[in-house]
Amino acid sequence: MTALRDTAWAKLNLTLEVLGRRADGFHELQSLAAFAGLGDTVELDPSAPFELAVEGPFAGALGGDNLIVKAAQAASVTHPGLKLGRFLLIKVLPVAAGLGGGSADAAAALRLIGSANDGALSEADLALIAPRLGSDVSVCLKSRPALMTGRGEIVSGVRGFPPCGVLLANPRLPLATEAVYAALGAAPLPVSPANAPEPPDFAGSFEWLLDYLAPRGNDLEAPAMRLAPAIKQVLAALAGLENARLVRLSGSGPTCFALFATADEAEREAAGLARSHPDWWIAASALGATR
Repeated sequence: MTALRDTAWAKLNLTLEVLGRRADGFHELQSLAAFAGLGDTVELDPSAPFELAVEGPFAGALGGDNLIVKAAQAASVTHPGLKLGRFLLIKVLPVAAGLGGGSADAAAALRLIGSANDGALSEADLALIAPRLGSDVSVCLKSRPALMTGRGEIVSGVRGFPPCGVLLANPRLPLATEAVYAALGAAPLPVSPANAPEPPDFAGSFEWLLDYLAPRGNDLEAPAMRLAPAIKQVLAALAGLENARLVRLSGSGPTCFALFATADEAEREAAGLARSHPDWWIAASALGATR
């Protein structure tokens, strides 16, 4: 059987509001997420024995248990007898970067397992498996703009997300999510919100998107900068780019992003930024729905 291929799209948290620390140790969030047009590649050869191989520029940064293996194991527990095979991960996204890379890899693996088994895994099955692997895996399954609530596993699609451009910059410093949340020191939240907010409808307007984002920041930005002061330099460099409309940290960082009206604008500015900062990881693409 020919190897199957999927893309683990990079996730950006355009907003990330931490409402408090829950009794179960997780943090209650509200976050608008969208996906860039770049990501890791995941392949599955169902005719080969089960294993995982990793290649790519950031392969060496991976260590310990991999979420692709955990995704395959979780799927097999849910549906014994599933055909698995040899996974190949081509790792092009930085590791521990605030881009949901591991979660996106796991989501891609689940989609591939479903394809290899002729739909034996339904969307409902995938929705049950995803949050067991991590809070971000649920939103990465569809890789579409969405409002994330709960600990991130409750996903509500947004309407009318406008086409726009994004420039990503990372100072090549890993930053563990757990360390950033610990540095935040969020207050305890005795009771989670009874109702999630209504997902926004942007009616295809970039200006409406910016109006929504402006008053809603990333609560992890300040603690992330304390742990990795280089983030401040990255944010300042992005803020100085022509036509950059909004500059922010993604997730727990250290990847920062700038939004532009078009992908062409983002790509032009990325070329200049790369010349000024050759030691950074820099990429530009369209932002929005990828699947």
